[in-house]
Amino acid sequence: MKIGIISDTHDNLPKVEAAVKLFNRRKVNLVLHAGDYVAPFTVARLNKLSCDWLGVFGNNDGERQGLLKASGGRIKEGPLRIELANKRITLIHDINSINPPQEKADIIIFGHSHKEEIIRESGRLLINPGECSGWLTEKATVAILDLDTLSVKTFKI
Repeated sequence: MKIGIISDTHDNLPKVEAAVKLFNRRKVNLVLHAGDYVAPFTVARLNKLSCDWLGVFGNNDGERQGLLKASGGRIKEGPLRIELANKRITLIHDINSINPPQEKADIIIFGHSHKEEIIRESGRLLINPGECSGWLTEKATVAILDLDTLSVKTFKI
């Protein structure tokens, strides 16, 4: 099972569209968004994915009711805890809002820092795909996680 991972889109529509095309081309089974969509019109681009998607709110998501409506309820208050392919996954915007060592998860997906990170520690995988928007780092990235092999690949878009 392949999971597309995206965060910090910050209304950069061309980059969101590029991410959607990449995820569709790579035939991911699900996309997880770690927050900071910003405006509901950004979510309309995510709805063009060929697969389902879920996400959490970020600190810059002020128009929450509009985001909820545009997403069809796919965006939740974090942390969002799900199980896929016998792997426990926690999705959160700011990893500092949870206690990772105490989190009962095999995989923690987060954003907020705009910094691409893949960390393996204490039998866990922590993934920050970096920022999709590219506004702060001038590097727009997303990631794809293979749940069968636990391999992660980042893509510049």
